[in-house]
Amino acid sequence: MDKIRFKQAQKLITEVGKSKKTQEILKKPKEGIIDSKIFGDIINEMIDLEEFLYTSRPTHYLKLNDAQDFCAQIILIRNQIDDILADFGVIEKLNVEEEIKTLSDNYLILTTKSNFKKVLTKLAVDPQKIIVAGVPLQIEDMKTLNPRLPDNALESIEKKISHVKNDINRKKEQFNLENILVVVEKDRAGEILADRAEEIYSAEIISIEGLKDITAGEFLKILSGL
Repeated sequence: MDKIRFKQAQKLITEVGKSKKTQEILKKPKEGIIDSKIFGDIINEMIDLEEFLYTSRPTHYLKLNDAQDFCAQIILIRNQIDDILADFGVIEKLNVEEEIKTLSDNYLILTTKSNFKKVLTKLAVDPQKIIVAGVPLQIEDMKTLNPRLPDNALESIEKKISHVKNDINRKKEQFNLENILVVVEKDRAGEILADRAEEIYSAEIISIEGLKDITAGEFLKILSGL
């Protein structure tokens, strides 16, 4: 029985140890400590994935939205397994900042505040690919944010909106980018920007509680699930 379990473990390590880009050289495990939190998260997330099996019976066919959710969770689990394997020396420790840079380079990123741009820059996102949209993308959204806004203020706001949209078009062309990602906090301004960017640009959305407190590892997991 032990030999069978050992072979199963070897097969599992071979499968999960595959790099996203090329086949990694797997090393012999060394002594280490199991990260019980990560291990517990993996177990809980695997249990959650069973819901896809139940709801997709009898064919187990997943439509696009469900397929995206399923694969996002699988990728998250894969990254967590890689963390544990790295702790035991089986694979190299993931360079989180390098991974964030690689993934985020595929997007032009919109956010609502200069402080958020600083946070994203510290997380290794290219600052040249971040646009701070201090105003919504449509003038009527400004009225939603501030119903008491006087009409004589709308003209200057319309100019700011025009500048933001021009920046978006210019940087999309400059960096040859088609995909837009909105990274905001879960507040009214963030929600309005995200909804409108999704409507106009088919943007991807990352909405976070306390964006300034997010760690590089947490941000990478979210990016990996897009």
